[in-house]
Amino acid sequence: MQRIDHPLLSPSLGCHKTLTSFHFGTPGSRPKVYLQASLHAEELPGMLVAYHLRALLEAADVAGHLLGEVVLVPVANPIGLAQRVDHKPMGRFDLDTSENFNRHYPDLAKAVWPVVQEALGADPLANVATVRRAIGKYLQDWNPDTELQSLRHRLLTLSYDADYVVDLHCDCESVMHFYTEQSCWPQFEPLTRFLQCHAVLLAKNSGSGPFDECLSGVWWQLADQLTAVGNAAPLPQACCSCTIELRGEGDVSHALAQPDAKALISYLQHIQVIGCAQLPMVPPALCQATPLAGSETLYAPSAGVVVFVAEVGQLLQVGDVVAEVIDPIANQKQRVVAGVSGTLYARIRDRYVTAGGELCKIAGATPFRTGELLGA
Repeated sequence: MQRIDHPLLSPSLGCHKTLTSFHFGTPGSRPKVYLQASLHAEELPGMLVAYHLRALLEAADVAGHLLGEVVLVPVANPIGLAQRVDHKPMGRFDLDTSENFNRHYPDLAKAVWPVVQEALGADPLANVATVRRAIGKYLQDWNPDTELQSLRHRLLTLSYDADYVVDLHCDCESVMHFYTEQSCWPQFEPLTRFLQCHAVLLAKNSGSGPFDECLSGVWWQLADQLTAVGNAAPLPQACCSCTIELRGEGDVSHALAQPDAKALISYLQHIQVIGCAQLPMVPPALCQATPLAGSETLYAPSAGVVVFVAEVGQLLQVGDVVAEVIDPIANQKQRVVAGVSGTLYARIRDRYVTAGGELCKIAGATPFRTGELLGA
């Protein structure tokens, strides 16, 4: 194992933060897997999973079982981790810019298309290498001028050439669920089984430029552009990325994190990044994948105290009562009901909501939303 500390740009005199990565196996060996935790810095389950995962990776590395390369970043957002307002963690948005730490990553397909469009030929592996070189050159030429941009730049530099990218997050209160792009689903379907996910949300492009789709999206976008200009050069989906939502913010325990880390190790064995005498058995799936465009977000019809009637993980039908919003001044109770059938996979943690505030999400099977599919 090798530890590398990456200094970020200093935002102010006398202030300096560092991103740390841990590297297992032989650099340049394949497959390469990149894993990071807590890009939204108040989402802590991923950090604990990374702690347990590191120990398992170290043991595999010492035993000579690493067939590929694994890069682990257990604390992906030292900027957000240091942000507090009135003693409350503020790790989702950068306080200097108000930008979401997991949005606004660069459009890599747009950046490298002028370079690669005439350079791709009949060899798919050579085409992958050409695109990776172009992305590497783009990142090398990018000179970030803010602390936030230097964080984005460093995370992409560590991960752009990975075959698999795993971004560990969590929701407010939720069951284990999973986001990935449609082109990555066949490769990640076993991982959702190892993790025993209760919901899997698929999209071709969810919008807003999140970290994971920045890395996987470049490949299908370039392939689409090649088709559009009549270029038959084959370009595989050379990077598959996903976001794993490790239940809720309060689900930070060894009893949960240790099995989650072991599930990730089982997947690394399944894809032959880690060698083993016998491949682990893939468990049965707990759910079917559904389109992110079919996910319904329910909102509060008025301000009040929230009382949830339905629990996370519960299978709902259209018209089922999900929550009640209580106004103790008007002595009024308003019911909020499901508009789609599916699993209630996430809900807010606070129990007071203002009018129009988000309450929960249901994984419906029929797409009905368009445009930006991710929340703020």
